Amino acid sequence: MDRTERFYKIEMLIRSRGCVSFAELMAALEVSPATLKRDLQYLRERMDAPIEYDASENGYRFGQQWRGQRHELPGVWFSEKELHALLTMHQLMASLDENGLLNRHLQPMLDKLIGMLGGGEHQAQEMTRRIKLISTARRRVASEHFETVGSAVVKRQRLRIRYRKRGQGGGAISEREVSPQRLVHYRNTWYLDAWCHASEGMRRFALDAMEEAQALEGGGVETLPLRQLEEELDQGYGIFAGGDPQWATLVFSESAAPWVASEEWHPSQRSEWLPDGRWQLEIPFVDATELLMDLLRHAGQVEVLSPESLKEAYAQRLRSAVAALDKAKAS
Repeated sequence: MDRTERFYKIEMLIRSRGCVSFAELMAALEVSPATLKRDLQYLRERMDAPIEYDASENGYRFGQQWRGQRHELPGVWFSEKELHALLTMHQLMASLDENGLLNRHLQPMLDKLIGMLGGGEHQAQEMTRRIKLISTARRRVASEHFETVGSAVVKRQRLRIRYRKRGQGGGAISEREVSPQRLVHYRNTWYLDAWCHASEGMRRFALDAMEEAQALEGGGVETLPLRQLEEELDQGYGIFAGGDPQWATLVFSESAAPWVASEEWHPSQRSEWLPDGRWQLEIPFVDATELLMDLLRHAGQVEVLSPESLKEAYAQRLRSAVAALDKAKAS
């Protein structure tokens, strides 16, 4: 009988009999006196079970304030391995937002998990120190915007945002009202998918480009079915959304193929091994910007077969890289 089963049995025996002696508990649980003492201490100190020793009855019962009421132990129990997995998950989630909405509300859960683990805070800290999460090119979002946006998504509230659009021209600033649909975390960056009332269409906004975000009271909130969101925003490659997708046909060299073959570039991708050991990959894209960035990571190991526009754009990026290298050598 594991510890969780013993806890429930102790609870059941006291509830059904009213008062149970130490010897009766030992016999029912088939444990040593030391183990039973540890179990009772754990239940009282960590699980807040109102178990008291009654000297007149020479047994254990619920405290006076709980007699006649139904006291319940927590309804969810985990094995030690499951607790370790949950602590790992907590660290992963907290790493997505160090100072904002997630970490603030996950911390109480972490405290409870540490208590359930039974080894004290030191054991949990030692375990999390042995797990390292590495993020690259991470954008930090002002926590007040993250919490405002996250709350608006959950509560179905309209938002007024002041947004700086990146790109050529220094980044134009606009104010707009949006109906939040969902939060998206992609490549270390948070985005908001929302219905823009000015544009009357779905748009995707980077949270770190929001200079202001204010939840609005009243006003209708446009809510789209998730299927429609996926059809409008998830058809292309990467974070770029909207528009009709084109299909890119890529061929990776024999040396790169084993690595790329195990990767998913898009849920709708099509792929096959070629007779010469190369790997052919077909993926949809709407905007070539992000796809070109990923292709450049495989420069010299990938050939773009189609469409012609992507093929030329990739070649131009390579020519620009060579020109920049030649310029650096000459200076």
